[in-house]
Amino acid sequence: MATHKPVYIDELYGELELFTDDRNWVVVHTKPRCEKKVADYAKKNQITYYLPQYTDKRVYQRRKVDVDKILFPSYIFVGIDFKNKQELLISGYTVNFLKVNAQKELVDELRAIYYGRQKKVEMQPGLWLEKGLEVEIVNGPLKGIHGVVENQSKLTEVRLQVNILRQAVLVKVSTEDIKIIGEYEVVEID
Repeated sequence: MATHKPVYIDELYGELELFTDDRNWVVVHTKPRCEKKVADYAKKNQITYYLPQYTDKRVYQRRKVDVDKILFPSYIFVGIDFKNKQELLISGYTVNFLKVNAQKELVDELRAIYYGRQKKVEMQPGLWLEKGLEVEIVNGPLKGIHGVVENQSKLTEVRLQVNILRQAVLVKVSTEDIKIIGEYEVVEID
């Protein structure tokens, strides 16, 4: 009889902020299914990281179980300097490091996701949109968060995009809670 115990790992170790020292946020591309191992290794070596997760509901033998899954498979965000990078390379779980030129943009995108998780907003992986309507959530638990919607007919599906990965997190909100802030064109349906 298999007794697989779920692996629990902190979603965030350290602070999700811009650094004032020589550390920078980078995206670590990990070996398949090694995100939590890299996070555990980083925590043991006091390296700041953020591993976005979401809760998926599963049914096993007529029991409902909540399972924490990785939002961006094979990726983890870490705040490192050269010495920390060498430590992560030694772990054996890393494939590549993606340099982030827009540090503030990345931190803002990750904060939006983290804030939603703290407010227990239901999230799931979504498609990244190259073009779409830029919106702001004006009411509810995600008030003040900016996102992108596909078009006017899908205003309830807001995507919190992480541009460096070209991936997004989908959250559902009511149309009354959305304000379009980008340029848009009204299309009348006959």
